[in-house]
Amino acid sequence: MAKKRPHTKAKRPPLTDEEIPVVGAREPCPCGSGRRYKACHGRAAAHAATELVQRPFESLPGECDWVALRELVPAATAALTLREGLPEDVPSVTLATVLPMAWPALRRDDGSVLLGLQNDTASGDISRDLADTLQRALQAEPGTPVQGRRAPAEGPRLQDLLDLSAPFEPVVHSGFEFWVPDAENATPEVAASLERANAAAIPTVRLQGVQAAYWCETPEKNHLRWVMPHAEEQLLDALARLHAAGGSSLGEGTRLVGSFRAHGLTVPVWDLPSGVGAEDVEKPAAEFAERLAGALAADAPLTPDERRARGGLTNRQVTLS
Repeated sequence: MAKKRPHTKAKRPPLTDEEIPVVGAREPCPCGSGRRYKACHGRAAAHAATELVQRPFESLPGECDWVALRELVPAATAALTLREGLPEDVPSVTLATVLPMAWPALRRDDGSVLLGLQNDTASGDISRDLADTLQRALQAEPGTPVQGRRAPAEGPRLQDLLDLSAPFEPVVHSGFEFWVPDAENATPEVAASLERANAAAIPTVRLQGVQAAYWCETPEKNHLRWVMPHAEEQLLDALARLHAAGGSSLGEGTRLVGSFRAHGLTVPVWDLPSGVGAEDVEKPAAEFAERLAGALAADAPLTPDERRARGGLTNRQVTLS
């Protein structure tokens, strides 16, 4: 009998990293290498998913404001400038604290792009995830949202895509009307969604005299939350010096109550009487900034009172991220 001819398989072109799907860790890697997924492309994916970048917005203009918009501010936008310029069919790119339905991004009907900041991310590097979302939004069909996904491990970060010489100037809104071009003529469904979102938003104002300080109003008392760029240990020493000397408040009835940690930066928080508005703390905040600069420059060892003050501040820290 004649021998059967062996079957031959046509070679398929190798897949790119972006085309390789996620499979079980012990399954053969879809790239065709013959190795298990966990020992091949799964290794980079696992590393990207678990490696935490402590300061994802470092080196971006306005790093402190990026942190504030990510963690503290309900409704705000900021125009973004791309390093390579905008595509012809994209009139603008705008960062937004949050988008309808918690979409990671939205390509509007006019081709403009809204990029959401307050979303869960798939890896430990928020900057890389946002950059991946932004790139896909620039290529999306007008009128469509962009869904989340795990960014490629070697993909660009925001620092690679944005013009680092352009200023970052957040605009704080009283509500989420920026979601739609014409809020007054929105459909009933959109109007209801806006009403719910607006009802949950805490009134917030960005101070003009100092950087990245945000006043907010709550039912019981008001607060000032100020994202600062200084190294945490140095800042806590300086705050302790001021606190021990009675210089840490922002005026009568105000009190430095602690701080947040967020994305590698420290955010001191003051309680304010309910009658104290944003305009009332502009001058006290500017005066505090001058006192803080002097305290940051001091290099003498902390006194016993300053050490006790520092311990109290440390015990009242809350980590947001």
